[in-house]
Amino acid sequence: VQLQASGGGLVQAGGSLGLSCAASGRTFGNYAMGWFRQAPGKEREVVAAISWRGGSTYYSDSVRGRFTISRDNTKNTVYLQMHSLKPEDTAVYYCAAGKGPYYSTGFGSWGQGTQVTVSS
Repeated sequence: VQLQASGGGLVQAGGSLGLSCAASGRTFGNYAMGWFRQAPGKEREVVAAISWRGGSTYYSDSVRGRFTISRDNTKNTVYLQMHSLKPEDTAVYYCAAGKGPYYSTGFGSWGQGTQVTVSS
């Protein structure tokens, strides 16, 4: 599967930004999807994940209540809406495709990443 993330940029603290990830190469609707991020000097961490039909979602403690993951299986796209952004949200954001319909089975394919920078 090929994943193409877009929508990153520079935003002030407290602002909002939306990311998109378009998938191709396999049946998008059969697999969970996720968003990860990696800040300089830190390990990559999961931000949010969504099951194959969108019925189940997961958020890390650091973004819960501020970020929303969603998907449109008719457009082979997963989204991440980010609100109340903080400087600590600054990172390269990656979308990832799950190995199965639920994110508990892990992720096996990664996009190229998009930079999100939050200024204070």
